[in-house]
Amino acid sequence: MNIRVPQLSFEPADELAALCKAGGDPLRLNVLRALANDSFGVLELAQIFATGQSGMSHHLKVLAQAGLVATRREGNAIFYRRALAQGDSLGGTLHAALLEEVDGLALPAEVQARITAVHGQRAATSQDFFARSAASFQAQQDLIAGLPQYRDSVLALLDALGFAGDATALEVGPGDGSFLPELARRFARVTALDNSPAMLELARQRCMKEGLDNVALQLADALNDEYPSADCVVLNMVLHHFAAPADALKQLALRVNRGGSLLITELCSHNQSWARQACGDLWLGFEQDDLARWAIAAGLTPGESQYLGLRNGFQIQVRHFAKPDEHTGPRATLTHR
Repeated sequence: MNIRVPQLSFEPADELAALCKAGGDPLRLNVLRALANDSFGVLELAQIFATGQSGMSHHLKVLAQAGLVATRREGNAIFYRRALAQGDSLGGTLHAALLEEVDGLALPAEVQARITAVHGQRAATSQDFFARSAASFQAQQDLIAGLPQYRDSVLALLDALGFAGDATALEVGPGDGSFLPELARRFARVTALDNSPAMLELARQRCMKEGLDNVALQLADALNDEYPSADCVVLNMVLHHFAAPADALKQLALRVNRGGSLLITELCSHNQSWARQACGDLWLGFEQDDLARWAIAAGLTPGESQYLGLRNGFQIQVRHFAKPDEHTGPRATLTHR
């Protein structure tokens, strides 16, 4: 006589087992380390770790099933980033401890070199776009979000911060220089920085037309070259052109004087892949939480934020991040929607 044995449920243990399995492979641990402050597509990760696409896809599937990576669709491509640990959920403590240990790892030199190569490929794509498209810059910007659609919000935030009369400003990627007259009226000295000679020439023409004698134009790479720090660093629709936005925020935070501010105007995350070809975008906007997380990692304090819906379906985020003064500490946080 056969006796039916009740089927036991091990679902909670299965979830923990999946997490342990995902963390039990050296390549997967190194993938998690590479994703600490960046996101990559499967082909980029295959290039970085010198492995086949199918093999990398398998490893990413294991990591995703364990909840260690999250995906984001950018047009026809899928990018992977690390998922945040949820401390109050099953496995959350183990997840957080695993990432903390992973962050202590040093990636092999050859892997670091390949990451640099991938970033270089992204940067070259962006720079080539602006070299070819300077003449049609304004029309391309207006396809998504031209300066008139967010200028008032940025200026209201600037004026509310109450900079001193001798304060300085730095605009990274000034485009055709449309925002420079506003900065010149509010700051004693302004530096406009761009790595595209063609775009910087447009900004120069704007400065001559407006008679802006307190604006200095500098041809330089914002991440690798020397240039002055400032009390207020401004990026209007620029961050999505950087190869590694989280790393860019760390570098730019170093250029903000103590007690100063970093102002970022950016698109919220979207799925309009045509923006890559039409506007040279490397990233299709950003999640609000990602920008805050990257800024905090760069030593900045999230401040006031505004979110603007546009008629074409895009949404703009205007973000303020403060660099604490060593005497006064972090500023208070205020968020508006």
